Amino acid sequence: MSRDFQYRQGVSKLHQIDEEWLAELPVGDMVKFGWLRPSPRPAEEIAACLRFFGVTNVSAWRRTYADVQKIVAFRTSRSFESRPAAVAAWLRQGEIVGEAIKCGSWNAKRFEESLMQIRSLSRQKDPERFIPDLQRHCASAGVALAIVRAPNGCRASGATRFISENKALLLLSFRYRSDDQFWFSFFHEAGHLVLHGEKGFFLEGMEGAGSSEEQEANQFAEGILIPIEFRNQALNLPLSHRDVLRFARRLGISPGILVGQLQHYGRIGQDQLNGLKRRFTWEP
Repeated sequence: MSRDFQYRQGVSKLHQIDEEWLAELPVGDMVKFGWLRPSPRPAEEIAACLRFFGVTNVSAWRRTYADVQKIVAFRTSRSFESRPAAVAAWLRQGEIVGEAIKCGSWNAKRFEESLMQIRSLSRQKDPERFIPDLQRHCASAGVALAIVRAPNGCRASGATRFISENKALLLLSFRYRSDDQFWFSFFHEAGHLVLHGEKGFFLEGMEGAGSSEEQEANQFAEGILIPIEFRNQALNLPLSHRDVLRFARRLGISPGILVGQLQHYGRIGQDQLNGLKRRFTWEP
């Protein structure tokens, strides 16, 4: 009887741990986005979530996503709270999508060389047209580009990591709907792959991202969007709509990107020329 009591007590504790973990996850959004099927009972829901993450139990999940929990805990501010379990769910769905994308072998030189061609896609207005082209360019160099909606509690805008020896994952959330922010996020993540290669896992879009690698990725993105030889001309550009449109056409980028960079460098205020930015309504 004593052993039976201890066994039942242990089972009850495990159920409690599982249900507490389930409450951390954005299950509603995971079902809404089609990542999970609806489950009528908590036990089935827990089992479905464990299968989604590819782990056998909650302890294994916590070990697998320990780095995510540390990064989110370090970077989250009170104003913009992110939940580690929500970020982990977004990362896992990105991994699932990325694994299904057929790619060549990772080739850093080919990927870097393709970026100037990729930046010209920013002049296209419709994501349904330019995203397949963007994915093809990335795949040819061994990069699986996955664009996955962020669930409630995940404030990440992008992430990069290697999901196999010859395949990199570049994950975007499409959290920001303006063209300047989308393209900057893409080239920032591309910078991590080119500059930092297989060094590890990078997660963007939350507070406190001030490491040297993040600064290098920012500078890399800025150099792709407005090459250094055009930087002074851009910063001294007359601030009329016509001049901005003409210079953006000369650079081969969208006007919104140029406006975003002028705002970033303090040449204009955050409230100026925003009418030249495109707002995307496309849902990943």
